[in-house]
Amino acid sequence: MTLETPIEFLKGIGPERAKFIKNVLGFSTVYDFLTFYPLRYIDKSKVHLIADLKGDFENEIQLKGKVTDIQEVVYGKGQKRLTAKFRDQSGTLEIVWFRYSKWMKEQIPLNQEIFIFGKINEFNGNLSMPHPEIEVDEKKAISGSLLPIYPGSEKLSKRGINNKFFQTVLVEILKNLPNLTQENLPETLLKKLKLIGRLQALYNIHFPKDVFHFKHAEKRIKFEEAFFFQLGYGLKKQHHKTSVIGNPFPKIGDNFNHFYNHQIPFELTNAQKRVLKEIRTDMKKPIQMNRLLQGDVGSGKTMVALLAMLIALDNGFQSCFMAPTEILAQQHFNSLQELLEKSEIKVRLLTGSTKTSDRKIIHQELFSGELSILVGTHAVLEDIVQFKSLGLAIIDEQHRFGVAQRAKLWAKNKIPPHILVMTATPIPRTLAMSFYSDLDVSVIDELPVGRKPIITAHRREKDRLTIFRFAKEEIEKGRQIYFVYPLIEESEKLDYKNLLENFDHILEFYEGYNVTMLHGRMKPAEKEMAMKYFASGDAQIMVATTVIEVGVNVPNASVMIIESAERFGLSQLHQLRGRVGRGAEQSYCILVTSDKLSSDTRTRMKTMVETNDGFKISEVDMKLRGPGDILGTQQSGVVDFKKLDLITDSTIIKVAKSAVEDLLTADPHLEHSANFELRTYYGKQYKGKNKWGRIS
Repeated sequence: MTLETPIEFLKGIGPERAKFIKNVLGFSTVYDFLTFYPLRYIDKSKVHLIADLKGDFENEIQLKGKVTDIQEVVYGKGQKRLTAKFRDQSGTLEIVWFRYSKWMKEQIPLNQEIFIFGKINEFNGNLSMPHPEIEVDEKKAISGSLLPIYPGSEKLSKRGINNKFFQTVLVEILKNLPNLTQENLPETLLKKLKLIGRLQALYNIHFPKDVFHFKHAEKRIKFEEAFFFQLGYGLKKQHHKTSVIGNPFPKIGDNFNHFYNHQIPFELTNAQKRVLKEIRTDMKKPIQMNRLLQGDVGSGKTMVALLAMLIALDNGFQSCFMAPTEILAQQHFNSLQELLEKSEIKVRLLTGSTKTSDRKIIHQELFSGELSILVGTHAVLEDIVQFKSLGLAIIDEQHRFGVAQRAKLWAKNKIPPHILVMTATPIPRTLAMSFYSDLDVSVIDELPVGRKPIITAHRREKDRLTIFRFAKEEIEKGRQIYFVYPLIEESEKLDYKNLLENFDHILEFYEGYNVTMLHGRMKPAEKEMAMKYFASGDAQIMVATTVIEVGVNVPNASVMIIESAERFGLSQLHQLRGRVGRGAEQSYCILVTSDKLSSDTRTRMKTMVETNDGFKISEVDMKLRGPGDILGTQQSGVVDFKKLDLITDSTIIKVAKSAVEDLLTADPHLEHSANFELRTYYGKQYKGKNKWGRIS
């Protein structure tokens, strides 16, 4: 038997059962079974007294005593339950069966010493145990270790694949464990971190002697998962830094200096200066930069991106700025044009809507080198788009682009361009440590000077008239207003109808003011017209769906009213809120919900009201939604750790990351004899099987 042995060769399985298990659980090898860890454990090592049962009834417990007074009780409409008294030397409780047969009633031993095992319920001060396990034999009743409970289902149970089955198979595998696997972590690391050995951990994760042994086994297995995950990314990052050449940008020239000294419209924050220095240090080297720039809504990432592009230009290279949507690309283009209007630096926009005649000019100017900065969507990736010398590629909200798409951009220069990935969705620290380990991470954690924190309020539908009046007062002060409505594909027609109806209500209430509408069904030209109408200040109110989530920048807009806010996720609410608060005036975000809210929704609303910190919001969001959703659709299914929890195990992840960094500093190619088993194990289990995909 080896870890790769097909499960059909295990005792009690065979080809048919193996096929069924593979279809239902995805198992095919001994290794799959060995890493099929229990959901929980039951403790039959102790016998409790009824008199000692107080308060905590979370876990099953075992009692020793006698059953008396069995009787059937009729309740409801002809329904029956079976009840009995169970007595030990200290007291009495009721045992009850809601589903039972005549045969079962006759089998229950009366007035005979037995063991019962189950969960305790308490009602009106009376204790009961529903559907207990009954055991007459003391040797079978009292176990010397915790007993594992494995994940199961009715479908599996019908084929005899139940908890007993899993226990039996695992006992057989564990008998052969010393021949199946060896220690895969260096002895020095185990001693330093006080971790138990691999074999000991695998025994005790399946059949722990007690809670103490289980805790140590779980800690070791969680660390191992985090360690090898980090090792994969650590090796990749190391390879990148030593093997992927890039064009060095040693110069800071006229373009950068003139803009920085004379044209920059505001003082950079300390966070922007720090991040720019990190980018500058990377771009000096003859190694491709591979950096993630994280910054909350409105923190000034675009300014940092422009300064990086000016460094590229000073060194004779072009830049490309790619965004996932036309609206966002248009917004970046407008921002860059505005910032560079007093310079002769040429910036152009390329999207799916760009006219053929304009495309030809863009293609020619790119190829000749006349065009310095290209902003665009997926249209930039087309083969016909050829640069003279692409030196820097900036990707905004990169999780919306697939790996193959990003690779096309890298291939547009003989020497790969430097890469700056930007995200306005703050990533929880734990996720950044795990899923962006192969990128260098920069964080802008400071808002520009003069920005006032947005005041967020949660209101109910009954408050709508008060909300409308408040918004009118803000318009009368010269401000502009957003009304945002959800648009969910499953009910798109209904949502569209609601949007139009509400648009009519708003027109009626705000008679005399100009109102514009923006939604996903509009053509690009119509969207652009609506945006210009609002951005110019000619329209005081914009009624929109979530197409304004990113890419809309109107500093005079000071109020955002989000209708049916319960239908939005935390991250989306935070992104939407970031459309206001971009000027010097006090801004407001009003979340309007129905009266009936789930506990998750109440948590979302409370979080939005209490904080504007995107990083805090992302932590709450991850707890509510789980890490898979936070990372976006391009990385769905990324989280398939068996034991490690990205939310609760951040300390273990941090320790593992540090251990990997120390290991690769001391032994970059894992060539030392002390790391032989580690390298062998990694090669077999992980190399070429990185299920989490490339990030950049």
